[in-house]
Amino acid sequence: MSDRLTHECGLAFVRLRKPLHYYQEQYGDAAWGLRKTYLLMQKQYNRGQDGAGLGVVKFDMPAGDPFLLRVRSDKHNAIERIFDVITEDTERLGESISAETEMDAKRTCRFLGEAYLGHLRYGTHSNNSMANCHPFIRKSNIASRNIALAGNFNMTNSSDLFRRLVEYGLDPVGDNDTQVILEKISHFLNDEHERLIKKHGNLEGRDLAKTISKELDIGKFLTKAAQYWDGGYVFASLIGNGDAFICRDPAGIRPAFIYINDEVVACASERGALANVFNVSPDEIQQVEPGHVVVIKRNGTIEEVAFTEQLETRQCSFERIYFSRGNDPLIYNQRKRLGANLAPRIMKVLGDDIKRSFFSYIPNTAETCFLGLLEAVGGALRSIEADVIWDKIQDGSVTRTDLTKLNNTRVQAELIAHKDQRLRTFITHDAARRDLVTHIYDITRGLIEKDDTLVVVDDSIVRGTTLRESIITSLSQLHPKRIVIVSSAPPIMYPDCYGIDMSQIGKFIAFEAAISLTKDAGNEAILDEIAQKCKEQEELPVSQMQNQVKALYEQFSLKEISCKIAELVRPSDLAWNGQLDVIYQDVEGLHAAMPAYTGDWYFTGNYPTPGGNTVVNRAYLNWFAGDDAKRAY
Repeated sequence: MSDRLTHECGLAFVRLRKPLHYYQEQYGDAAWGLRKTYLLMQKQYNRGQDGAGLGVVKFDMPAGDPFLLRVRSDKHNAIERIFDVITEDTERLGESISAETEMDAKRTCRFLGEAYLGHLRYGTHSNNSMANCHPFIRKSNIASRNIALAGNFNMTNSSDLFRRLVEYGLDPVGDNDTQVILEKISHFLNDEHERLIKKHGNLEGRDLAKTISKELDIGKFLTKAAQYWDGGYVFASLIGNGDAFICRDPAGIRPAFIYINDEVVACASERGALANVFNVSPDEIQQVEPGHVVVIKRNGTIEEVAFTEQLETRQCSFERIYFSRGNDPLIYNQRKRLGANLAPRIMKVLGDDIKRSFFSYIPNTAETCFLGLLEAVGGALRSIEADVIWDKIQDGSVTRTDLTKLNNTRVQAELIAHKDQRLRTFITHDAARRDLVTHIYDITRGLIEKDDTLVVVDDSIVRGTTLRESIITSLSQLHPKRIVIVSSAPPIMYPDCYGIDMSQIGKFIAFEAAISLTKDAGNEAILDEIAQKCKEQEELPVSQMQNQVKALYEQFSLKEISCKIAELVRPSDLAWNGQLDVIYQDVEGLHAAMPAYTGDWYFTGNYPTPGGNTVVNRAYLNWFAGDDAKRAY
């Protein structure tokens, strides 16, 4: 992806199913669970570099000893920083831990416990201070009322949820998504306690506390807490009594994978991370069902139950295109298919230029799509040559030269651009800053001649900023006849409000293109009409709102938008006068590559929850009013 997006955070959950001394005996490491959590976080480093946090629950601690602890950091290399603190503790562990010395080890090592919750933060709202790093904690002097919460999510209606908390009689501090959700869950956790207190009115003191802890119905209070939630989310939580849960939104927008054996229950945002950390086949790892919560009770029982009404499943396709690491075999093959699906259109656009075309990719996340494209184009070229030879066989004119030509038919591919370190833009005036940006990519000179065409694959083109300020200028220095930029994803036309920081519609290059085409056609009146309809929608219940911005894009074909984008990303001061084309994946090609991942609202405007339509209309009104910097949710 040329333009960096902040996006979906990462979760790492580990709940041990054996006593700590078992792991000492089996693996020579009483901190086995802690180290697995560390590895899960490291394997998902791509999901969050704005901060990290870890929570731990320690079972059966004596009265007066801490049982729920947390460490967080918002500094550079946050994972290493929090585990530097933890390592100071684990280094004090003895060589051998037995059943008799296990409690002493837990008292010696603060972060040695039975349940761990790690989080990697990509901030899409608020600043990147440590106060915004997960897990968030609500404390109490009753173990079963303590809760640590971490999530990968965005809610479209946080302000409405905050208002409802106030109506409950609460006085919440802070109105960001995570704080609001924690307050709501904590409120109904307390209600569940009150219900059980009434049920067991004959008990008191420690007996009552133990009974409540045992009978706490997580599915019941979560169902109440989740009422009115609108968004994409995965939450994992540790409760101070040793209970834990993982829940996923009813449309399955955000990913949650779970691995269970007789030693551990582990959950992560990426299947590949679990497969590698626990050295198991990806087939042994399941998804948390949309609209369900996996409850792990302190006594070790595991149950997956529905906690909200399930919606049509709309798993995020951007996870597969870009966000997740490509070491999951399904994601790897899906990305290759994205490339293969582009081959017919690219060959049609190139025409005779295919004979002198060189293929490459920018950035590294586009490499797998690039491989799929190479295979498909190469196969098509060989098929054309094979048809020629077959015709010659029929009339008896085939020669050894023809066979040699078939054998030598292949796509020309080169590694044209190499990404340099992220340059610090310490110079603020525009001209000097642009000069720095143009050096983000180093190019390999001497591979391309002036009559050659250069085809460069990108995973997606969002804002077009890096293309305009860096990539096109760098590639033009090779002096090719033609540059073709290929996006493995369709053009992003609509805001996302479920975990990706894409709420400002005016920054999308596809939106900029649609506005420019509208003005070229002399149809600017439609911009006022859309704004008026968006304003009218504000008076309707959320469930009745419709996406009014679709009318803007329905005027134009994908080809028209792509051609206009090619004009817009071409730097105005570019000395090179060759042809520049932009080719996007179409939605049909996207769905063919990953049929189970139908979450495509940023491409189609078809939102999975009613709140999405609210956000897109609000984003348009913000742009229309000249206030596009304002957050739309």
